Amino acid sequence: MSTPAPEPGPFDPRNFPADLVAAQRQVTELYAALRAHQATLPWSREPHAGWPDETEQGRERCGRPASPGWTPDEANKFDRLMEELRAATALVQCHTWWAHCEQEGIKGPDMVAARQALKHAKGAVPEGAPLEQEDVRPAA
Repeated sequence: MSTPAPEPGPFDPRNFPADLVAAQRQVTELYAALRAHQATLPWSREPHAGWPDETEQGRERCGRPASPGWTPDEANKFDRLMEELRAATALVQCHTWWAHCEQEGIKGPDMVAARQALKHAKGAVPEGAPLEQEDVRPAA
């Protein structure tokens, strides 16, 4: 990844390079895939007997039913998606664009705003994809 050449006029930290937008899109897609996969899994990775609902001095603790645990295929898919998501997230977080922004004087709240804007940049979220807004926010 290379830092883009300075453009004439004032620097815009939201003028994201295409490879950064593509990386953010990959993060969003992987997060959605991981979340969809998790929704199909039993609550416990390992077999677990669960526990009953409990009420203690006005406090309630919800119980859990028994869990058969995950199959090896389910666990492998989860681990693969998680590793791919970690790698894609690192690519976004450590992209040279952010160092370029700092060199241009973008710091503190302005840098946070630029990083947040990336999540909503054109092309960062697949169009027509069944992604919910809550999938997008934590995806970077």
